[in-house]
Amino acid sequence: MKAAVLRATSGPIEIEDVAVDKPHAREVLLRTAATGICHSDLLYYEGKFRTKLPTVLGHEAAGVVEAVGEDVTAVRPGDHVVTCLSIFCGNCEYCLSGRPNLCANTGGARKLRRSKGQPSRLRSGDEDIWQFQELSAFAEQMLVHENTVVRVPSEVPLDRAALIGCGVTTGLGAVFNTAAVTPGTTVAVIGCGGVGLNAVQGARLAGAARIIAVDRMASKAEMAKEFGATEAVDASAGDAVQQVLEMTSGGVHYSFEAIGLGPTTAQAFAMLRPGGIATVIGMIPPGTTVEIPGVDFMFEKQLRGSLIGSNRFRVDIPRYVDLYLQGRLKLDELVSARIPLSQVSAGLEELHGGAVARSVVVFD
Repeated sequence: MKAAVLRATSGPIEIEDVAVDKPHAREVLLRTAATGICHSDLLYYEGKFRTKLPTVLGHEAAGVVEAVGEDVTAVRPGDHVVTCLSIFCGNCEYCLSGRPNLCANTGGARKLRRSKGQPSRLRSGDEDIWQFQELSAFAEQMLVHENTVVRVPSEVPLDRAALIGCGVTTGLGAVFNTAAVTPGTTVAVIGCGGVGLNAVQGARLAGAARIIAVDRMASKAEMAKEFGATEAVDASAGDAVQQVLEMTSGGVHYSFEAIGLGPTTAQAFAMLRPGGIATVIGMIPPGTTVEIPGVDFMFEKQLRGSLIGSNRFRVDIPRYVDLYLQGRLKLDELVSARIPLSQVSAGLEELHGGAVARSVVVFD
């Protein structure tokens, strides 16, 4: 199969012939249909988060099941599926208590690694290729554990369904699952890229009365209005926190940080009214510290993290698909371009430059 192989941090991504093994027990071989280029891919590409090399990046994908190994019960050949980062074992404390996104045994669920005396599952010639996040979606085929996929209706276009696997689930889930936004409340979203836009439309679906989109690029904040934002704040035009506090007469009930920076996390917390909840969706790089006033905790303000929308993706993704089919969830508008696999590097550079929506890699 053709795959986009990264061999050095920020280095060129070359399209290579990569061999993929047949599915073993509980494994599924997919024909990749579409893969979104996500900001998380960019963070690993730039080395802000570490991954072993060489690797095939990509994780926000949809495809069609080509073959299954023994004991697979979740899907069968011909099924249309969406993949999700939240591979789960189903047996640990987190899985059994309804928090599979925090699974303590993801490594034990499955590893596409070289076992002693056995060939690697992904190879380029005689060289082992590391599988990124147990998915590696920038490739024509994906060999995954059945606990990384969920079946979706065939009438959902796969180039849009792919976005649900990460960006949509992360943004909506932070609103629905992590923060549990209630109707009639006020929400601020800092960062209006792909995930931020989904937090905005999640707040709309949750019934928030006011949704304030905050971004240093005025065009992004204004675009958020198409997804449900009621107001926009240009963070480059002055103190964003002060603007939000003045607009809301003292702060918002909920805030969401969707960039992954220490200063914007502190801003999200500072925008809260007493009793408010700030949720960090963005991936803050290792070594970064966040400073917030300790006295604010006396006013019952909360700062929370959210891992991939605190998802239970086997339950959440079908619900999001239904919202899309009902015309209530915007997916079409998230796609900025459809590109071939050969343009993955260009798609990552576009994202680095501040692209609002997603470029989606589509396969023939």
